[in-house]
Amino acid sequence: ALERLVQDRTVLVIAHRLNTIAQAEQIAVFEDGRLVEIGRSAELTQRNGAYAHLIHAFQKSEVRV
Repeated sequence: ALERLVQDRTVLVIAHRLNTIAQAEQIAVFEDGRLVEIGRSAELTQRNGAYAHLIHAFQKSEVRV
């Protein structure tokens, strides 16, 4: 449903679930109110920074469930 709503629009999404933003054109990662990374999911994952650590933690928690 979100894909249909954002088509041909600029939308700011604040999300706690990584799968909500995985297909976004740009992802901004904030820590303690500061912007620490910005880019696409694949780029951010390759950088091995804050976003990659979030992805890793998410995947690790999914395995336990």
